[in-house]
Amino acid sequence: MTEIKHILDSEGGASRVAVERALAELRSGRPVVVKAGRSHVVVLGIEALDEARGAVIERLGNRRMRLLLPAPRLRRLGLDRARAGAIALPVVDLKRIMHLALEVGARIDAPVAALGKLDHAALELARLALILPTVVVANVAARAIEGEGLVRVEATSVELYRVAQTRDLRIVGRAPVPLEGAPDTEFVIFRGGEGLRDQVAVVIGKPDFSQPVTVRLHSACLTGDLFGSLKCDCGDQLRHTARFMAENGGGVLLYLDQEGRGNGLANKIQAYRLQAQGFDTYDADEVLGFDHDQRGFDFAASMLKQLGVSRVRLMTNNPAKIAALESAGLDVVSDQRILGRKTDQNIRYLATKRDRAGHLIDVDEAPITGGAGE
Repeated sequence: MTEIKHILDSEGGASRVAVERALAELRSGRPVVVKAGRSHVVVLGIEALDEARGAVIERLGNRRMRLLLPAPRLRRLGLDRARAGAIALPVVDLKRIMHLALEVGARIDAPVAALGKLDHAALELARLALILPTVVVANVAARAIEGEGLVRVEATSVELYRVAQTRDLRIVGRAPVPLEGAPDTEFVIFRGGEGLRDQVAVVIGKPDFSQPVTVRLHSACLTGDLFGSLKCDCGDQLRHTARFMAENGGGVLLYLDQEGRGNGLANKIQAYRLQAQGFDTYDADEVLGFDHDQRGFDFAASMLKQLGVSRVRLMTNNPAKIAALESAGLDVVSDQRILGRKTDQNIRYLATKRDRAGHLIDVDEAPITGGAGE
């Protein structure tokens, strides 16, 4: 055994590398192979599907193909479904596939079958890759894919990837980064968790970790945090949190790579297009096949524990964040609302989060500070 192979195997690294290669392939528009025992499927996201790639899937799959649709999309197609399902594809008909996957007024046109182990892994790969969560798969024989140069990954490796990322979350760098309104600030960079990039713990001031620490879990929002979008109040929230912590004994702001409630930036912008047509934020996500919130916060709890935080005063409007930290073993001694500017563009968004996701927002009262985040 080579030294490199020994290192990979001893740390479970080989299986994780295979998943990461598969994610890179899917994001680049190339098919991948998911396998379990002697069973193999070729997987391709619909974003990359065209005539040429469709012909490849047909050739490799010998017409044993299906379209995997997540439960939210099936509900938009008129089915009362709590689980994803599969529709048989006699041929790769691009028009039909895109109609079923993305058309606003589409309706189901064929029986929907339950998913197998490989199908579930294929949908999880799409979710991890931050592409649209509808994929085409084809059962293939091992001999049919020899010499095709396709990346292969075990279904079990895909299933365990998120858990492994959280388990092996680690600090890879830290340094002082003075901020406007919070000059005594340190950035601590973690590798792992959700998303495809590093996670950031912004330690503001000198919080006493032996006491309850003020904490905020903030999901990245490029449009609001950086460009000041009027569609949300994330930028208000981010800047207010830093100022509040600097003026009130310090705290820890976790800046998490979970753009668009975990859907990724590209999918978030697609949802914005639908919102411009009249859909609310959750209905827009459902049209694209996403649940109301794709995020997990177990890795955020791991970040806090590694910093030495065990008791928190949480700045949030989202009950799910409170429950997640408590279930991970942290003591949430209090939670504080953090409200932001209302604009003509975000008032419906705030009300929708209150009414459909249980966020603790009183839209009818004048805002006092900050924002409600995505």
